[in-house]
Amino acid sequence: MKTPPRRRMLIALTAALGLIAAGVLPANASTTSDDGRPVYHYTPAQHWMNDPNGLIYSGGKYHLFYQYNAFGDTGGNASWGHAVSTDLTHWTEMPVAIPMDATEEVWSGSVVDDSSNTSGLGAGGAGPLVAVYTSAVKATGVQRQAIAHSNDGGTTWIKDGPVLDIGSHNFRDPKVFWYAPAKQWRMIVALSDQHKASIYGSPDLKTWTHLSDFGPDGVTSAVWECPDLFPMQLDGDKKQTRWVLGVNVAGKAEYFVGAFDGTTFTNSEGAYVPPTGTVLNDFEGATYGPGWTTTGTAFGDGPAHDTGATGAIGAGYIDTFHGSDAETGTLTSPAFTIDKGYLNLLIAGGHHPYVPGGSIAPPPGDVFEDFEGTSLPGWTGTGDFAGIAPSHETLSGQVGSGVLDTFGSGDGSKGTITSPTFTVTHPYIDLLTAGGNHPWGQPNPTSVNLVVNGQVVDSVTGNGTPNMDWVHLDASKYVGQQASLQIVDDNDGSTGWGHFMVDEIVFSDQIAQPWNTETGVNLLVDGHVVRTATGNDGGGMDWASWDVRDLQGQQAQLQFVDLNTGGWGHLIADEPTLADAPAQSAVQRAHWLDDGHDFYAAVSYNDAPKDQRIEIGWVNNWDYANTIPTSPWRGEQSAPRILSLQTVDGQPRIVQSVVPGIDALADNGRAVKVKQTAVSGTTALAASPRSARVDAVLSAGSAQTFGLQLLRSADGTQNVSLQYDTRSGTLSLDRTHSGNVAFNPAFPAVDTASVPLVNGKLNLRIYLDADTIEVFAQDGRVAMTQLAFPDAASTGIAATASGGTAQAQLVVTPLR
Repeated sequence: MKTPPRRRMLIALTAALGLIAAGVLPANASTTSDDGRPVYHYTPAQHWMNDPNGLIYSGGKYHLFYQYNAFGDTGGNASWGHAVSTDLTHWTEMPVAIPMDATEEVWSGSVVDDSSNTSGLGAGGAGPLVAVYTSAVKATGVQRQAIAHSNDGGTTWIKDGPVLDIGSHNFRDPKVFWYAPAKQWRMIVALSDQHKASIYGSPDLKTWTHLSDFGPDGVTSAVWECPDLFPMQLDGDKKQTRWVLGVNVAGKAEYFVGAFDGTTFTNSEGAYVPPTGTVLNDFEGATYGPGWTTTGTAFGDGPAHDTGATGAIGAGYIDTFHGSDAETGTLTSPAFTIDKGYLNLLIAGGHHPYVPGGSIAPPPGDVFEDFEGTSLPGWTGTGDFAGIAPSHETLSGQVGSGVLDTFGSGDGSKGTITSPTFTVTHPYIDLLTAGGNHPWGQPNPTSVNLVVNGQVVDSVTGNGTPNMDWVHLDASKYVGQQASLQIVDDNDGSTGWGHFMVDEIVFSDQIAQPWNTETGVNLLVDGHVVRTATGNDGGGMDWASWDVRDLQGQQAQLQFVDLNTGGWGHLIADEPTLADAPAQSAVQRAHWLDDGHDFYAAVSYNDAPKDQRIEIGWVNNWDYANTIPTSPWRGEQSAPRILSLQTVDGQPRIVQSVVPGIDALADNGRAVKVKQTAVSGTTALAASPRSARVDAVLSAGSAQTFGLQLLRSADGTQNVSLQYDTRSGTLSLDRTHSGNVAFNPAFPAVDTASVPLVNGKLNLRIYLDADTIEVFAQDGRVAMTQLAFPDAASTGIAATASGGTAQAQLVVTPLR
């Protein structure tokens, strides 16, 4: 439950007045409320919230600090917001705790109870609460660690300044705890771009000594953030203490289990050993070997040797970077027989997938503008684009070296750029675009408009990425008429990609096909691509695996392809191997606290009662966080979860359950019970309040797939689908048809997790709360969290099965 609206408004007003006094919040800021927010997931009364910070139990209260933008509902202007609870369920919003100021933003960190006053910052004989946070310096972008203290239980704070500065722009999110054996404090903090977690020691929270680094390890495809380090008892045995190190990476929370001696964390799992098999080429020789053929220049005369890629087996591997990304070409293997069930290979480099039927050359026609010059004769600019000229970049997919880029001095640049008038001579105007996906007709567009007689008659926008691709304007109705092109950038980047790139405008008789700017590896059978893999926009190789059991006995070839000239426009690959088992990528091997799209920046409480390890994560994802359709707030925290370390399939794994306070909200008198029901196809079972707990037991029976549809509309077209695949042993959570998914192209998503059945059954506990779905499978061994924004009337629950008959039973309990 949330604080009643009138109380919430008073609290918000108090917080606002505190920020106005601090010179942080504009004096005209409003405090409003609405009824669309979650019931038992914490949200601020208004404005933006992201990472949970400073989680500590002190003075009989659970304190939740968090990243807060007092100026608006998108990320930035970070201060520490604050809320307190006695049961982790009913929250009271407090005044902003640590505000940003003219020199720094107050980024993520932690709070400790310095009860022995090691810092000397206490008053009246008592020790203070001390916050250790990342001070993001506005003038330089340096990220340093600073402290602040509170002598009134966490309500008011005094900043004490920086205590650890290594001059880095990627050094953030300190988690501090007391390490009793050394009688010292320990800090774990992220070296984000290095995929490392640094460990420091201090006797007084002021002077810090570097002790060790952990990493790179696990998933390294994105920066590491918000690390955590804590002990847990395996299976509740006090003699079996393990240490868990968590990092947040690639939109999720990964954890490692190992040992900590006060100085160094050691991962208990050794290096990954892939399945053995028949190696088709190890690329150790000076040439590719007999029967291997190349086109173009990208693959040179033979493999690269020790040129800087990581993850290779041996010294030799494929690398198509030869001083630049400009070279393109293919490398094709001799034919071989597929005689095993899987083909595994290491791959890295550009993430540019194969495009079936894609174009490898610009469309034929008359080039109107290629942006290769140093100016734009006849073009006129307004606003920030007066006098704009082409820039010379190396974007993926661009033609030549010149493009038009509205970035200017930053995403805040706005204005229009209009072409000279021309006569429409062809039915289509093909062009390359990238950057902001903000269509004309919506607020703050980034678009290219075809203007005829002063009216916009067609328009295209970007793709939300830095990779250029072909789009077209339909000019077929206007052949022979006068027209112009208008490039518009009215976006400041607060809703993602606030600039726009345009290249190679061609008047053509045909619609340009999407670019095939591939950097990848394809499996060819009879000359057709039947399997494909691409890189990871990085230099670290990772395993990809193809299931080729359906291709047994057939002749095939491998083709390595580099058709890209910029933006990680090269390919790295090694060790293609036919094997009896699939190799697992780092993402597949990782241990995730949550396999959903919306559980990030997760950290745990210091000093929780009974030595419980309680974790909270931010329910959102940076891919679309600034655009989710909530108001007057944006951002929420997960249901607090109690973690335990249990032996699962012979390995120590974290198991989760929500805190008891949430289940105490159950309105058992209104619970709806559905007895065991045979399911073939889709069977409607019940309706659910938007805030409820669903307990389900699903039995596979003879079905190949089975599951539930949640938040289902009456006609079934709108739902969140939770499906189990008996062949792969995976559970998927699919929100692609969940209602409002169009607000951001990154939002539609399907998440998948490996979940073994237990005696042929899948046990589910699902928490629904307005826009939030938290799924716990097999008694909390697997968790999946997603946001969804369905229509208000989409409240149905149905069971599904295909390829046979399954069984379903469930209980739907409203949460008050």
